[in-house]
Amino acid sequence: MGEDLGRPRNKRIDESVLRATVDSLADTGYADLSVDAIARRAGTSKPAIYRRWPSKAHLVHEAVFPAGEATSIPDTGSLAADVREMVGRTAAVLTTPAARAALPGLIAEMAADPKLHAALLERFADVLFRGLSGSLDRASARGEVRSDVATADLIEVLAGTTFMAMLTRPTAIGEAWVQRIADVITKGISR
Repeated sequence: MGEDLGRPRNKRIDESVLRATVDSLADTGYADLSVDAIARRAGTSKPAIYRRWPSKAHLVHEAVFPAGEATSIPDTGSLAADVREMVGRTAAVLTTPAARAALPGLIAEMAADPKLHAALLERFADVLFRGLSGSLDRASARGEVRSDVATADLIEVLAGTTFMAMLTRPTAIGEAWVQRIADVITKGISR
């Protein structure tokens, strides 16, 4: 029978650090964000942060893109409604002020560091792939989706379309945009 060594992690520190990270991003952007400033704002220490997250990028990724309700894919019962939900959730997550501030720096760091890239993508791999695969499997069973549609391709279309809109027409992303993009995707993957 093993014993837990050391003190258990304090969830209040985790929550405070994640909140301070999101708030600090809005003030400084990613490039000027420091773990020291986050620690001060959260009322904790830099070592306490590094015991929880191995780098600023890991911390920012978890703070800005929390796994949870926003990343779960509901079963709506139809391909069109599932895709609409996926597009809407993707846009909602990627267009927050914190995400807009974090994405350029995170993308640059991920491009320069393949290990970081893999680690950050791994956080969502199971949730996203399982959720989208389930949606595609259900749509396939209902005869709604082409058999050659791959989950990885759908994820790239969802994220890529949203990224491009953020870069070229950030004010256009709203309910009408979500519906138009969902319609285009649904038509493209429908049987």
